Amino acid sequence: MQLLILLISILLFLPTSLIAHEAESIKVVVVGDTGIGERAFHPGFEAVQNAMREEQANAILHLGDFVYQPKKFPGNCPDKYIKEIQETLVQPYSVRIFVAGDNDLEPKMWKPKASGCWDRIAPMATPFDTLAKKNPQPEKWEGVMHLETALFVVLDVFDWNDPTPWLKPVVDEARRKGLWVIFALHQPALTTAWYKEKRQTVLKQINQLSPDLVFAGNQHSYERFFPIGIPQESGTLPVTKQSKYKKGTGVTHVVSGGGGALFKLFADQQSKSKRTAPDAVFDALAKRALMFHYLTLEISHDTLTAKTWRVCPPPPTQDEKQNPRWHADVEKYFVRM
Repeated sequence: MQLLILLISILLFLPTSLIAHEAESIKVVVVGDTGIGERAFHPGFEAVQNAMREEQANAILHLGDFVYQPKKFPGNCPDKYIKEIQETLVQPYSVRIFVAGDNDLEPKMWKPKASGCWDRIAPMATPFDTLAKKNPQPEKWEGVMHLETALFVVLDVFDWNDPTPWLKPVVDEARRKGLWVIFALHQPALTTAWYKEKRQTVLKQINQLSPDLVFAGNQHSYERFFPIGIPQESGTLPVTKQSKYKKGTGVTHVVSGGGGALFKLFADQQSKSKRTAPDAVFDALAKRALMFHYLTLEISHDTLTAKTWRVCPPPPTQDEKQNPRWHADVEKYFVRM
């Protein structure tokens, strides 16, 4: 019996002892929306990346939005950003799985402050596996990577096409080998932060492929949903309300955008009815919070354990740029149980 276990923990100080790895076990840190650049909260990013480094993980999964440039239509990607990415998000990890975020791509009218750094960030990632040329191929910025006991899949959400033609054979083969299947994309298929309807498109197409976990960033928050089946035409979401379950029970979606980006209240807390998620989505929600955080995945053949770590950076000094929505000295954050 294979089990997926999801936990949430509070991290004030990390132990410095190393974690031993079995030959058939891997450890991965997961983070999104990191605070590099003047439009982010850099002390939050420093605390998160320092804590992640202490984990001594084999690999990092970054869910996109590495850099937040301050100016509209920036003409280039400054070397200082790339240097910081190399030192904090590349060098500590032997394997690097990177997802392109909207703030990483070239600026456009709808995203004038996009950093344009992706062309310099992408080569620092570990190359995707090569698929047989006779088979359908992934879209741009998509790919797969096999890591010991798991298959990682990166999907392109900006020019979304149903990935089933090229991805289903890969997932089916991973299942035959007994691998865990983990998807990653930047904009979530499901969120209560700033809702966009995707139940009959992105969410259904992903869930029909039956991954075990789906990670997304973009929303500067933490959200974990209970295992969900294939959405019904009515919008109803089949939900299994438990956090420890047999493999195949459903798909667990996690939004992790707490790597240092500025916080914004959930739409329902702002009384933004147009962007407030429907009741069916809230019914599938297990937990959410505004907090700096990252996750660890410990993956063996029989068990995948996911832990969420809340990181408390020190109160900003008088000279530091402060995020008015973060009050580390009183640990003020929002949680919907």
